[in-house]
Amino acid sequence: MAKNKKRKQKGGLPFNPDTDTGIRRPVTARVAVGDVNDKFSDYPSNGLTPRRLARIFREADEGNVRAQMELFEEIEEKDTHLFSQMQTRKLAVTGLDWEVQPFSEDEADKEIADFIDEQLKGIENFDEVLIDMLDAIGKGISIMELAWTVEDGKNVIEDIEYVHPKKLVWDSTTDELKVCTKEYPSGVEFPENKFVVHKYKAKSGHASRAGIMRVVSWMYLFKNYDIKDWVSFCEVFGMPLRLGKYDASASEDDKKQLMEAIISLGTDAAGIVPSSTMIEFIESQKTTSVEIYEKLARYCDEQISKAILGQTLTSDSGGGSYAQSKTHDEVRHDLTVADAKALAVTIRRDIIRPLVEFNYGTDANIPFFGFDCHEVEDQKEVVEIYRTLACDMGLEIPKSHIYKKFNIPKPEDGEEVLRPPQAAAQPPMETAEELKLKQEEGQKEQRQVDAIVSVANKQAEGIFREMVKPIFRLIDRAEDMDELQKVLKDEKGLRELYQEMESPELEDLIQQGIYLSHLIGRSMD
Repeated sequence: MAKNKKRKQKGGLPFNPDTDTGIRRPVTARVAVGDVNDKFSDYPSNGLTPRRLARIFREADEGNVRAQMELFEEIEEKDTHLFSQMQTRKLAVTGLDWEVQPFSEDEADKEIADFIDEQLKGIENFDEVLIDMLDAIGKGISIMELAWTVEDGKNVIEDIEYVHPKKLVWDSTTDELKVCTKEYPSGVEFPENKFVVHKYKAKSGHASRAGIMRVVSWMYLFKNYDIKDWVSFCEVFGMPLRLGKYDASASEDDKKQLMEAIISLGTDAAGIVPSSTMIEFIESQKTTSVEIYEKLARYCDEQISKAILGQTLTSDSGGGSYAQSKTHDEVRHDLTVADAKALAVTIRRDIIRPLVEFNYGTDANIPFFGFDCHEVEDQKEVVEIYRTLACDMGLEIPKSHIYKKFNIPKPEDGEEVLRPPQAAAQPPMETAEELKLKQEEGQKEQRQVDAIVSVANKQAEGIFREMVKPIFRLIDRAEDMDELQKVLKDEKGLRELYQEMESPELEDLIQQGIYLSHLIGRSMD
């Protein structure tokens, strides 16, 4: 296992396509990496126009993708929104856990799977390798070169290096993918088991046109024009117009001094002029133009987000219900699953398979490689579902499934475990005789309360008749309903009416009834 090692292979024998086929033994010579010219670019985005962009795409369609790949690299550097969206798309995959699974339960297949797992974990910065491979999302294709070495009698991968896609070329006759090198500037075929070729198909068609960058390039171009005009607008109208006025009798020297003062005010914010001259600051009111620039830039960003993430809601802070956000998250999860599956296929084909064949033979079974793409579940909600299935519906669920579902280690023999708290002791149940006696006592006491209520109602009849007499007198004094309503709306008159209706006898009766009922209730305890 080549773990945490720098590449030792700085030179070595040069690559010979006639002998270094990579079929029987791995190619140890460097083929496409290590060229110092890779860091230089022709910067095709400088002065980019629709006509020039179309010409770059036509060259790519003919097989020469150098200008297109350099353009895609610059676009990702210059557009912060596009860069952020691409990073989000890539990191959604690299943040997933990956696993190597044996082809079968056979011991030989398990041994191979353990070997592959050890090798992949021993590759330095394997997460960065995954990010480089996911560069195919934007450019349509990503190439990585395998650096092979021998360690403890086994052929292992010492490093995986990124190959700039501008070095790729498609043969004009056979349409075969080749890589251009210093020794073979017109392109050389890929040797077997030497390169990792990861492709992404945003749409059907040739690989040179399959990347998302090809789709968003036009939005980048329009947004670039918009930003340039917006910056020019800010330079002109961002500062107030400095207008100098002079008298008709002013000399040429006075005019010159006034102009110099106005110019200096643009940077120094200070100046002196003769008292006979005047300087005015005229503020710009062109807010409508600013809104147009901003709307166009925002529209271009939204279209870029749709192309990269499949939606715009989760990438912007725009409005939307919670349900809409959940729906958009599912769309993005679908993209993540698709990216992870495609990446897993490439890793198994171009990295795991050569490791197995060079060390265990071509007849050995290839282990599986995959990412854990399951969405994070609401654990509380899942627990409620299991409780309903097991407790309410009586579904038989194996304990081993519960341990695996919630990733809980199964306790070993004698290991201390958590237990639910003991329920409080319930009081002993009453006998039938006790219940009957209690019921009879309750009925007797209820009859006593009913008797109190009956006596109180009879005594209260005369009291209520005396209380309502002021109301009857008020009605008799009123000639009609209008006069009665007028009296009832008079706050002072109502207050006097309430005072006449006060009854100390009724208050005493109510207090006596409450007191007797309370005594009966206490006797039941």
